[in-house]
Amino acid sequence: MPRVVVIGGGWAGCSAAVAAKKASAGEVILLERADMLLGTGLVGGIMRNNGRFTAAEELSAMGDDIFNTIDKVARHSNVEFPGHKHVTLYDVARVEPAIRQLLAYYDIKYNFLARVRDITMDGQRIKSVITDKDDEVYGDVFVEATGTAGPQSQCSKYGNGCAMCIIRCPTFGPRISIAARAGIQEMIGRKADGSLGAMSGSCKLHKDSLSEAIVKELNTKGVVVVPIPDRLKKPDSLSIKACQQYALKEFADNVILLDTGHAKLMTPYFPLDKLRQIPGFENARYEDPYSGGVGNSMRFTALSPRDNTLKVQGIDNLFCGGEKAGLLVGHTEAIVTGTLAGHNALRQALGEKLLILPETLAIGDAIAHVGEQMQSVNGLKVKYTFSGAQYFERMQEKGLYTTDIQAIKERVAKAGLSGVFARPVKRAAICR
Repeated sequence: MPRVVVIGGGWAGCSAAVAAKKASAGEVILLERADMLLGTGLVGGIMRNNGRFTAAEELSAMGDDIFNTIDKVARHSNVEFPGHKHVTLYDVARVEPAIRQLLAYYDIKYNFLARVRDITMDGQRIKSVITDKDDEVYGDVFVEATGTAGPQSQCSKYGNGCAMCIIRCPTFGPRISIAARAGIQEMIGRKADGSLGAMSGSCKLHKDSLSEAIVKELNTKGVVVVPIPDRLKKPDSLSIKACQQYALKEFADNVILLDTGHAKLMTPYFPLDKLRQIPGFENARYEDPYSGGVGNSMRFTALSPRDNTLKVQGIDNLFCGGEKAGLLVGHTEAIVTGTLAGHNALRQALGEKLLILPETLAIGDAIAHVGEQMQSVNGLKVKYTFSGAQYFERMQEKGLYTTDIQAIKERVAKAGLSGVFARPVKRAAICR
């Protein structure tokens, strides 16, 4: 059976690995440059807000079990904060071990400190990837889930410099784009003003550095909203965010905290001396990025051209998931694209017809819509997510957003895709 190599162990890479194995890959090897899985998922924590609920239930109905694993380590469920409903907040300390257990259950090999620095090619096919340790890993098909943030030079070029974030480029080396190494011309996302890149949308505060009252409310309710004095407000804080679903006035007028184990501060950065002038934050300390008073990681600087099967155009055996697949923001978005990429990678290796998710499903519509929008300069200025902004509006207009789980299951069944990601790929499998 085919050997699938996944590069990048974030949400997209882990989801791709699981999907490939469940589809009947003989061996799946996951290569991660750092010492832990999940990447930005180690400091994320938000699931099921707004249309992400719909997408998560669609994927679950199609046979994925990633979201079930995440739900088991939730700190809070059915939380509301400005502009967002029925939110699940997972524990950022417990989620990574839970995903390791899931990979072990499926007998997926994962190698840490395995930064891929180069590749070998045979015509339009990738033969192998080469790590910093000079290990050469061969595969029949490859999935790139390396993300689009970093290296440090990108953060200096398009942002405020390295903020010492969870990606940890100085420690584990810069992110390398496999598609670019294969000679593919990649795209760069833009901010609303036309400048390149986008800044990550949140920071983490050490919970014990906050007042007892804030910590108590945070632990109990999962969310705290504290008004910002007018003299401390940042008028430009919303336009620079990658996470435009949080670009609401409430996020400029208030400090909004979410409980993910850390206190998740819903802003790209906040100068520490000003943050400490807000009641309850007198002793505040950043947990990630450590320089959260200056800036955050720059993203969307390496988008792969791909079709709606998530195959990278120009390479016969390379698929992409997560931010590599386009201007899709968030963990849910990484999981759904990673799952499709891993599943189709196995189909490609078997010579089977690739799966395109229909636009009657929110996931299929999002993948198609973002792929189309990235072809224009204006489209590259927009960030797309199931949870807000432009794409959530589209979901609602098309009648794709719902929290009715039974209706979601029926929608998936009508498309002929119930359990499609749970069963081995066979020549008689239904393809759409």
